[in-house]
Amino acid sequence: MPDSVLVSDTSVLVDLDRAGLVEPVFQLPFTLAVPDVLFEKELKGEWGNQLLALGLQVHEVSAAGVRESVVFLRQRPALSVVDSFALALASERAWLLLTGDRALRDLAESRQLECHGVLWLFDQLETAGQPGMASLGESLAKLTAHPRCRLPHREVAIRLDRYKHGRGRGPSRPAGR
Repeated sequence: MPDSVLVSDTSVLVDLDRAGLVEPVFQLPFTLAVPDVLFEKELKGEWGNQLLALGLQVHEVSAAGVRESVVFLRQRPALSVVDSFALALASERAWLLLTGDRALRDLAESRQLECHGVLWLFDQLETAGQPGMASLGESLAKLTAHPRCRLPHREVAIRLDRYKHGRGRGPSRPAGR
C-alpha cells in the first residue's frame, strides 16, 4: 500500500506522540491526513505546526461529506464531531482510516471502510525496519504505561515479546490493529 493516504483521528496521533514515534511514522510510505475541522479544533498550534512540517495534510470535507458526518453522529451518538468528519473524509476519498476509538472503528467497518489503529502502525514500522526492534519495544512499553492507554493486552504482549527477542513478523502472521 505504498503512497496511500491514511486519515487519522486525534487519538492515533496522541498515541504516536506518547510513544515517541511521530517522526518515524511520517517516514513510512504513507501520507497522513486529517480533516480541517479536526485540525482546527484539536491540533492547531505548536504541535499542529510540527505535524504539518513533518508532512501532515489537512483536507476539507465536501458538503456531501458534512451531511454524511451528521448522519454518522445520528447513527452513533458516542462519536465526536471531529471523529465523524475523519470518517467522512476517509469515506468520500476511499482512504484508510486510523483510529483508536471503538465506536468510530465499528461504524467504519460497517461501511466496509478499511480501518486500523496504532498497533498496525507499529507493524508497519517493524516491517520497514525503523526504528528497530528494541526501540519499538521501548516505544510500545512507554505507550502502554500511560494510564489512558486501552490497547488490547494480548496484542501488546505478542509485540513486546517479538521486539524483545528480535523476531519479526513472518509472512504468516496477521498484522494487528
